Amino acid sequence: MQHQSTPTAQRHARSLRAGMTDSERALWFGLRREQLGVKFRRQHPIGNFIADFACLDPKLVVELDGSQHLEQAAYDVRRDRFLRENGFIVLRFPTDAPLTNLEGVRAAILEQLKVLAGGAPIPAFPQRGKE
Repeated sequence: MQHQSTPTAQRHARSLRAGMTDSERALWFGLRREQLGVKFRRQHPIGNFIADFACLDPKLVVELDGSQHLEQAAYDVRRDRFLRENGFIVLRFPTDAPLTNLEGVRAAILEQLKVLAGGAPIPAFPQRGKE
């Protein structure tokens, strides 16, 4: 399998999971436990890279981009190319989006999941507070 993670990426992913940002925690709260009908993993290693959030079936990566992404544009291009070559679609959101508009982020992710599922029904996610 070409997108198996490396031991170094696995160790780094563990440390990232332990030190998630407030924004990452907010999005994880909205993705965990198959709330959108599929399983997401947080800080998931894929090859030498670590996806903020990854759904392995269908292949979808969700990234939260902060100001550091302006400085590491070349790295992001390499990572996105690698992920696309391994069949993943990459969705990017500003780092503050889960804090200011979690439902909008979840809706955009759900729409992409529907596209990837070929229109197959994916259950609608419950409204916040009604979970």
